[in-house]
Amino acid sequence: MKNISATLAIVWRIAAPYFRSEDKWAGRGLLAAVVAMELALVAIDVLVNQWQNRFYSALQNSDWDSFVREIWIFLALAFTYIALAVYKLYLNQWLQIRWRQWLTRHYLGEWLRSATHYRMQLKGDAADNPDQRITEDVKNFVEQTLIIGLGLLSSIVTLFSFVIILWGLSNAAPLRLFGTDLMIPGYLCWGALIYAIFGTALTHWIGAPLVNLNFEQQRYEADFRFNLVRVRENSEQIALLRGESAERTRLLDRFGFVIANWYAIMSRTKRLTAFTASYQQAAVIFPYVLVAPAFFAKKIQLGDMMQTASAFSSVQGALSFFVTAYRSLAEWRSIVARLDGFEMSVESAANLPAHEPAIALEVTGGRSIDLEQLCVNLPNGTPLVAAKAFTIETSERVLVTGPSGSGKSTLFRAIAGIWPFGTGTVVIPEKAKLMMLPQRPYFPVGMLHDAVVYPAAPGAFAAAQVRDAVSAVGLTDLAGRLDEDGHWNRTLSLGEQQRLGLARALLHVPDYLFLDEATASLDEPSEARLYRLLVEKLPQATIVSIGHRSTLDAFHTRKVALVKDGAIHVLGGERAAAEPTVAR
Repeated sequence: MKNISATLAIVWRIAAPYFRSEDKWAGRGLLAAVVAMELALVAIDVLVNQWQNRFYSALQNSDWDSFVREIWIFLALAFTYIALAVYKLYLNQWLQIRWRQWLTRHYLGEWLRSATHYRMQLKGDAADNPDQRITEDVKNFVEQTLIIGLGLLSSIVTLFSFVIILWGLSNAAPLRLFGTDLMIPGYLCWGALIYAIFGTALTHWIGAPLVNLNFEQQRYEADFRFNLVRVRENSEQIALLRGESAERTRLLDRFGFVIANWYAIMSRTKRLTAFTASYQQAAVIFPYVLVAPAFFAKKIQLGDMMQTASAFSSVQGALSFFVTAYRSLAEWRSIVARLDGFEMSVESAANLPAHEPAIALEVTGGRSIDLEQLCVNLPNGTPLVAAKAFTIETSERVLVTGPSGSGKSTLFRAIAGIWPFGTGTVVIPEKAKLMMLPQRPYFPVGMLHDAVVYPAAPGAFAAAQVRDAVSAVGLTDLAGRLDEDGHWNRTLSLGEQQRLGLARALLHVPDYLFLDEATASLDEPSEARLYRLLVEKLPQATIVSIGHRSTLDAFHTRKVALVKDGAIHVLGGERAAAEPTVAR
């Protein structure tokens, strides 16, 4: 019961926000309509149960007029049932897609808010494969929650509706053993209850491991699929290294977990199915065994017997809801656990900057970026970079150097506000536009025009502006292909990608442009031309570069270095491209 209560609390936390959202009236209306139709279907089941008594009694009594009348009544009930079932399914699916749409937008908004997705990776949280949780798990959660919720509601209403009928039939057809009538009030109800309790207990005992097995199966499937995508994304490097054999072995190893866990699910499902199938088959004959002595003793008619069997089946089916739906419940609980883990991971990553210690990001009315008592740490708390009092002035061009692994890129991440690990403050001018260009820029799949202007909206820049920017960085051939769709990170060389990254900077005109070895794949003459282009086109921009080539000195007015000082690297330097010194 404790596990059930905890699961229901999580389900409520995930599901309730939609029915309080901007789409609440549509969602509530659709849900109310579906529930009303479900109740109407139960009502028709009750009417059919009463119809069975009259119909079979008409057959036993050879009453032709009653027989014809009951046929017409059945046709009316059947037509109504079909219409309700069709529209219940239609409205249910309509509710599913609206609910899923809202939940997907909500999760995407939380996951992609303020670099939360990046911090989740840094923390190494257990919320593996967020892509699967936002797609498959959200879809399955909405679908299974409605199916199980409506099924449970139907079972409860069915139970209360038919238990009254079954109680009355118990009095009309007393339990008869060895020629003696035993007057046990509602004995058919008690029989159905005992039968259902016995079945539910055994079903849970046999099927409980399926919850964890289904959870692990989803994780192994997602992990295997993710690694297949990584092979596709890095196919060139794998081919150059002749790594196909190693990748095949690695992928088959991961697929081995899928297979092993699936065999465990098969074994457990076989046992569960063997019991539930036996349970359901025995339930068909059980009510006849109970009332047959009364029928053959002429205590009841055939119609009473058929109605009793139908009512018993309805009550027993309602009480056995957890038996028949156990496998679906196990899968549903694993889905709920995965979405709960995802929500907790998102919340933890989103609140990470608020936890002490953390690097603070302040916006002021100044005109410079100031690093005040800044200490950048690794996620495990190890100090990496220190800057006690460092300022980047407006329109300054700064070259940052230092050995590989000294934390230069991590320092840029801290300035951008996406690296919270550490202490101190990064002060950013109000309304200042910062742009970070990494060594390998990102381009979304789609039209080249949209890839270049990213992250702006596709219509933010005219085609002529984009064409001029692409031509200016030396990609005249690509300037004529702006309407072409493609996977540009895969089809373009790294040098071409870096040129397009600089074209993006020319379009966005940032106040502060941070280049993290953003021209490292270009030859020195091309690099020099592009830096002159940046100085010419962005005269007011502050340019901060990470680089190792001595030729970059000529394009910067200040050079600073990350120098090892005990356990950490310290940022320091002088203006006018002086020799680097260490700030202490």
